[in-house]
Amino acid sequence: MEIPHPLGTTTLAKKPERVVVFDFGALDTLDKLGVDVIALPKTLIPGYLQKYHDPKYVNVGSLQEPDFERIYALRPDLILISGRQSELYEEFAAIAPTLFVGVDAARYMESFEENARLLGRIFEKEAEVEAELAKIRQAVSEIRAKAAGSRLRALVILANEGRASAYGPGSRFGLIHDELGFLPADEKIVSSTHGQSISFEYILEKDPDILFVIDRTAAIGGESSAKAVVENRLVRLTKAYENGKIVYLEPDVWYLSGGGLVSVARMVQQVAQALD
Repeated sequence: MEIPHPLGTTTLAKKPERVVVFDFGALDTLDKLGVDVIALPKTLIPGYLQKYHDPKYVNVGSLQEPDFERIYALRPDLILISGRQSELYEEFAAIAPTLFVGVDAARYMESFEENARLLGRIFEKEAEVEAELAKIRQAVSEIRAKAAGSRLRALVILANEGRASAYGPGSRFGLIHDELGFLPADEKIVSSTHGQSISFEYILEKDPDILFVIDRTAAIGGESSAKAVVENRLVRLTKAYENGKIVYLEPDVWYLSGGGLVSVARMVQQVAQALD
C-alpha cells in the first residue's frame, strides 16, 4: 500500500503490528477502533487516554524530543507523527515507515475524516470508522444549524500564565467558526500557530456573546488558573460573562490532542454547551 501524505509517500507492505504513535488524536482513533500500539511519548498524555501510562506501553520520549534509540530498538513497522514532529520526519522514516497524520486547521473536518479513513484502511476497520464519522457529522450539522440561527459572536482564547491569545477562523482552534458555525467576534484576528496576543481590554472591546477558553497551563500539567485570570473586572463586563457564556473547554483535548475519533466527538460536545 502506497500512502501519499504532506511529508512524502510511505509504503506499507502489510497491516502494521508494532505501532509507535506521536499524535494523541491518532492514538484515540486507534483506541476507539481496538487497535493496540506498542509505544508513545508519556510526558503529557491527555486525561482521557490515561490507560496508556500502563508500563506495557513503552515510553519513547516527549512530543518535542523523541527517544530515537528506544524507538529503533522496538523495531516498529509504523510510526505516526504530526506537526510537533514534522521537522524530524527523516529521522523517523529512517527507522520505519512513517506517516504524517496531523490535521490541517484550514480544513479541519475534511482533514480529520481523511486521517480517520486512512487509519481505518490500514487496519481494516473501514466500517467502524464510517459509523463513528456519521455520528460526528450529525452532531456537527445540528450545532452548525443552531449556531447559525443564534447569530452569537464567539471569541476563542488560549490562557497561559496570566496572558491570553486569540484564535480566529483558519487557526488551530478555528473549527469553532469554520465547522461549527459560530460568528467570530473579531474577523481580523491574525491566524498564526501561537495565536494573536491580546489584552483583557481587547476582550471587553470585542464584547463576545460567548467566550471559549482553553487553559494551556492546565493542559501541560500546571495548576489551573484560567478562571481566576480570565474572569477579571474587565471580562465581567462582557455579554459572555453576564449571560453565563464563558465556556472552559477541556484543555488537554484541545491543546494536546484533537483530530481523533474520540477527541473530535468530545470537542464538538463541549462547544455545544454554549448553545444550551
